[in-house]
Amino acid sequence: MTPLQTGSTLTVDLAAIVDNWRLIAGRLRPPARAGAVVKADAYGLGASAVAQALQAAGCSRFFVASLDEAVHLRLALAPCEILVMNGFLTEGAALYRQHRLIPMLNTVLQAKEWQAHGDGLPAALQTDSGMTRLGVSLTEAAALADNRAFRQAVPLMLIASHLACADEPAHPLNRSQLSNFTQALSLFPGVDGSLAASSGVFLGAEYHFDWVRPGAALYGINPTPGHANPLRQVVRLMAKVLQLRDIDAGIAVGYGATYHAAGPARLATVAVGYADGLFRLLSNRGHGHVGDKLVPLVGRVSMDLAIFDVTGHASLREGDSIDLIGPHTTPDDLAALAGTIGYEILTSLGPRLHRHYLGAAQA
Repeated sequence: MTPLQTGSTLTVDLAAIVDNWRLIAGRLRPPARAGAVVKADAYGLGASAVAQALQAAGCSRFFVASLDEAVHLRLALAPCEILVMNGFLTEGAALYRQHRLIPMLNTVLQAKEWQAHGDGLPAALQTDSGMTRLGVSLTEAAALADNRAFRQAVPLMLIASHLACADEPAHPLNRSQLSNFTQALSLFPGVDGSLAASSGVFLGAEYHFDWVRPGAALYGINPTPGHANPLRQVVRLMAKVLQLRDIDAGIAVGYGATYHAAGPARLATVAVGYADGLFRLLSNRGHGHVGDKLVPLVGRVSMDLAIFDVTGHASLREGDSIDLIGPHTTPDDLAALAGTIGYEILTSLGPRLHRHYLGAAQA
């Protein structure tokens, strides 16, 4: 898709993503290393382009959610390790073997199925250390550790778990999960461990073990809420102005006539709507920027369009752009306005947006 085929452009700074990965890797003490989570199409930014840039920078292990994501990524990368976090389904066994993908075994049944169908290829095992989402219990992990047939048939290369409250450093569940994971890991001497994702990296070295799994932090989401973001911003969303119009006081704007101009106003209709990830919740409360000046979003966000009050910006022309995410508004800022999190902002950015990559060729 070219800019001529779309109304708006999402610029992705691959150099910034690489810098964020290097910053995280630089916080680790050996033997800890940093992989990269590129699930959900690298949080909506383009998994192939992002992973290629990270691999060129030295990243050798990638984490995705689903088997189809893993197959797509394998075709885009040089040899590397690709782990599928949602686990193993028997009907996908041939694809795992063909593409040498590594399943994250999340249940005893999955462990048995990989034992039967994995042809001796490696796997990872996830333990539930207290999030109550995916993973085997400590009792089940102990049984698998004692199962000689399983251990002989399945070379485990990683024991993993996931922190529920890593973005709240003082939360007692962090220490509890650390203790539980340490117990589970001790059942498998010589196997690497991985507990920390983005925010977990910033809890300290005791949470790092052998591998950390940064995801959102790579893409500029603040892993330390309430504190300055140590990471570079990665994305810029520029919405193209399709129409400018001048209206009088009292004129209604948009679906439902939820906004009426308080006085004479100049409006810009732009080519971004909720189908592109600009949440309808931002109606009459969001904003954009023209240069360094804030312009309020007025009326309801519709599927394909949004309207901004650009009164006073006489130089703005049709075909120009308004910044929705950029130098003055981060994904976290937009999330706060919409009552959500930056992760959801990024992963909601729709396929109609033209993705322009800085720092490497577009994949």
